[in-house]
Amino acid sequence: MAICGVWNERNAPLQDLTPMVIPPWSQHENRQDTERINGTKNMKTETLLDYIDHWHETAPDVTWLRERRGDQFVEWSWRAAQEELYAIATWIEARYGRVHGTESANIALLSRNRAHWMLADLAIIASGNVTVPLFTTLAQDTARYILEFANTRLLILGEAENWPRVSAILRNDVEIITLPGVEIDAPHTRWEDILATHRGQRPAHAPTAGEMISIVFTSGTTGIPKGVMHTHASMLVPMQRCREYFTVRANPRFLSYLPLSHIAERQLVLVQSLIHCGSVTFNESLPTLVRDMVEARPNFFFGPPRVWEQLQQGIIGKFGSAQALQKALEQDLAGVSQRLRHAVGLDEADYMLTGAAPIPPALIAWYDTIGLALMEGFGQTEIMGVTANVPGARRIGSIGRAIAGVEIRIAEDGELLVRSDGAATGYYKMPEKTAETFVDGWVHTGDKARVDSDGFVYLTGRVKDYYKTVHGKFVAPAPIENEFAANNYVEQLCLLGRGYSKTVMLCVLNAAAREQPPDIVANAMRAQAEHVNLNVAKHERIGVVIICRQPWTIENGGMTPTLKLRRDALESRFGEQARDLAQDAATRGELLIHWRD
Repeated sequence: MAICGVWNERNAPLQDLTPMVIPPWSQHENRQDTERINGTKNMKTETLLDYIDHWHETAPDVTWLRERRGDQFVEWSWRAAQEELYAIATWIEARYGRVHGTESANIALLSRNRAHWMLADLAIIASGNVTVPLFTTLAQDTARYILEFANTRLLILGEAENWPRVSAILRNDVEIITLPGVEIDAPHTRWEDILATHRGQRPAHAPTAGEMISIVFTSGTTGIPKGVMHTHASMLVPMQRCREYFTVRANPRFLSYLPLSHIAERQLVLVQSLIHCGSVTFNESLPTLVRDMVEARPNFFFGPPRVWEQLQQGIIGKFGSAQALQKALEQDLAGVSQRLRHAVGLDEADYMLTGAAPIPPALIAWYDTIGLALMEGFGQTEIMGVTANVPGARRIGSIGRAIAGVEIRIAEDGELLVRSDGAATGYYKMPEKTAETFVDGWVHTGDKARVDSDGFVYLTGRVKDYYKTVHGKFVAPAPIENEFAANNYVEQLCLLGRGYSKTVMLCVLNAAAREQPPDIVANAMRAQAEHVNLNVAKHERIGVVIICRQPWTIENGGMTPTLKLRRDALESRFGEQARDLAQDAATRGELLIHWRD
């Protein structure tokens, strides 16, 4: 995934960029009560639509959504957005609305991120029905499972790279609405036609905080996806309790680029924009991400580790090497850091969040050197807004402390348990799985963790990721991977070892490494492995480093749509060879380096 190809509108060299002068704004202003700033202190805030109606009344002409069309932007004010989504909701309600004694309909939404994704989502919810968001990268079998399991009756379709695969398995009785600009051969109803005939109308449904509004299927790192049931409350409450952490100014700017079908992007961008009267600009495509970051200048920005890694490599690439960048920083730390922040569009970011997967502490430390403080936090599809680092209370390597209103505890087996308002209500049509995860008000996260004396939480791995080597002793991959990630040549890592004689580190080279002679890279990998082995137990020591020339991507099955490693898929792909190499390393008593395409 190349995301750093464009750095500014004119593609100017990084060194030529003129720093943007940012007007100062007081710390007192930043930290004051955002409910008072935004005028929501005394309003009803129980449903997503309460916010839509509030901003329609109090800020009707303020821009909410911005979508690029070539060199121009199409914008929706709160007035225009409310009018459009309520018109569509009226049509959906008339066709699929709740009738006394019947359940709501499950309606699939398949589209890349765009303004109409949010409008469609809210139209479904306003009609009293349930959104089932689908990733545009879903494999055909997974799409079939979700659509059939959820008994989807209507599909709202935008631009989606996997539409040919989905269309081949879509039932004939599923109705289709196409978003503007989408043309398909199958029978369908156009969004524009519905809008033309229902403009000015409003659905009769009266939403409540506890009604189910969405089934969010997990990305399936292991096993079949589970449908997590969300209500208005479980969407809103986590972001309401984070309001003093994530957004410290009125009318903040957001950039939407990660899949809105994932709970993180939906809450951190869509829901936060509703709470704070924020504006959302939509990324045109991943290759133009930096260009769009520079244009949008988001005040809040969330990125999983993979995005921060790619951004880092893009920055280093502009200087030619890590050494050249370091030299430039040594010569003019303040000036170069400011130009870098401006060049990636984060010079006005108040809070930069990382999460969704473990991030190497060395990567956070690297960003500190250029004046970008990444704040690691924790949440999952079942419960968001759990812990976070914040300015003045941050520890690298920790996911932060529990946010106000959240209780945490560590179970006897080391699993992190969480209890708070705003949790999901369970798994759709999976009572047994629900009973395993949601126990007496506590959400069993599936992550192992420890808590230090100051309340900072440290993840030590997934419960299911722990495995035993041939010696019968457990290995936690995450800490070893984080230590190995300090190497300047690696971009992706995965430690294998289930039943092996030695653990095996799989790694993918970054762009800088691919420019180096193989022996230089191999020696660096060997040195890093030897360094790691000095600080781990004997049964955890790395015996083999497999250097992979090809990155792990969503397309080749190495990553989920939310950019998490599919450990089971990597173990299946590399496991047989890794096990044989581990045995060979143990027999020979030496650390082996193996190259693989």
